[in-house]
Amino acid sequence: MRKNFYITTPIYYVNDKPHIGHAYTTIAADVLARFHKLQGEEVFLLTGTDEHGLKIQHKAEETGKEPQKFVDEISAEFRKLWDKLDIKYNNFIRTTDEKHKKAVQKVLQTLFNKGAIYKGEYEGLYCVACEQFRHENELVDGRCPDHDIVVEKIKEECYLLKMADIQDELVKRIENRELRIEPERYKREVLSFLKNEKLKDISISRKNVKWGIPLPFDKEHTTYVWVDAFLNYLTGLDWDGDANKLPAQWPASVQLLGKDILRVHATIWPAILIHLGIPLPKMLYVHGHILSGGRKMGKTLGNVISIDEMLSKFGVDGTRYLLMSAGTFGEDVDVTMERMVEKYNADLANGLGNLVSRVVKLMGDPGNWGDRGQIKVIGKLIEEMKMSEALSEIWKVVREDDKFIEENKPWELAKKDEKKFQEVMKKLVSDLRLIADLLVPFMPNTSEKIKKVLETKKTEVLFPRVK
Repeated sequence: MRKNFYITTPIYYVNDKPHIGHAYTTIAADVLARFHKLQGEEVFLLTGTDEHGLKIQHKAEETGKEPQKFVDEISAEFRKLWDKLDIKYNNFIRTTDEKHKKAVQKVLQTLFNKGAIYKGEYEGLYCVACEQFRHENELVDGRCPDHDIVVEKIKEECYLLKMADIQDELVKRIENRELRIEPERYKREVLSFLKNEKLKDISISRKNVKWGIPLPFDKEHTTYVWVDAFLNYLTGLDWDGDANKLPAQWPASVQLLGKDILRVHATIWPAILIHLGIPLPKMLYVHGHILSGGRKMGKTLGNVISIDEMLSKFGVDGTRYLLMSAGTFGEDVDVTMERMVEKYNADLANGLGNLVSRVVKLMGDPGNWGDRGQIKVIGKLIEEMKMSEALSEIWKVVREDDKFIEENKPWELAKKDEKKFQEVMKKLVSDLRLIADLLVPFMPNTSEKIKKVLETKKTEVLFPRVK
């Protein structure tokens, strides 16, 4: 039996086109999926789009389109971008898929029958942009910390999901690592919240929002966005909503998410699963935001880096490399176009690209495999989500080989010491093969190109310099 490795990205909200942050999470998921495939595991990568809710209803109205047409267009933009970035997903789930909607209704009915959902009234501080109620202690001067808008006090009839009665159970499962939250500081953050705040039962429906999945037991209400969205992680595996018949891939090995959606993933999502008696995902892995020049990207600040601009300037593998090497995965990372141009030219055009062309020009017969110890080291780093550290290790080999060429001057050895020349070239060719193997998860096309030039001995410019 091959080991299952099931990885998910969050499903992305289609109120706007995809941006660099979406690309960052999805490339990381693709790197992990490719790496685990190389280990011979049965890999399933799920991504997709979250398409219901008031914000989308309003956006569609603004553009004069029917909500379905609006979400079809934006969802297609995400698919297009994933194809451009060479993301090899196994399924792309949409919350407007009929099968998803039916499964969600089945789950809602089950929760209602169990008494985990009940009719009541909810009063709280609501952020329209987040489509969620915020706790008082999350606000900054009465404003949502993520969207910098004043939250509204809302009181309305709704259906609520019981949260308070699973709180102790949830704490226990996080503490005993049944639900791992990584990096560690995010686990501490969640536990501190759960131990100091009494969880309130949360609203799972809205009466005045047409664009959503109707509750099977009360057609006046539609499902409130989070319940509908979270169940994608199961329906994306073709699950029909029956809690007794789970897909073979469940539980998820890793669920990647940004730190702004950690709290809901660490409370509402496991609460739904606990109520249903379904195992929790093995790990929530949290990453930081992408900043530019030390600030969050924003149109008003004029510091937005377009993913399409990156692709046209650096190519697919160049873009993947620059995002995955931008900083520690888990922390906020800071990128600017100037620094990326500099890094691209230094690491790719002058670094790897130059090394490949130098070795191929000097190549005689291909060498034997050299020391493959680095594969283990780098594999461990990828497993631990240390993407930028793994790439740094690979680039150490690139820099060492550059130095090795300068010290040994193989072009001179070729004229006066054939034996030494062959030894030097064997090491260099072997290292290039190693680099090509190590780059498969990160830069699959580059990996293929290096292997090809080693076979044909014809040089090509892998990374043209950019300005």
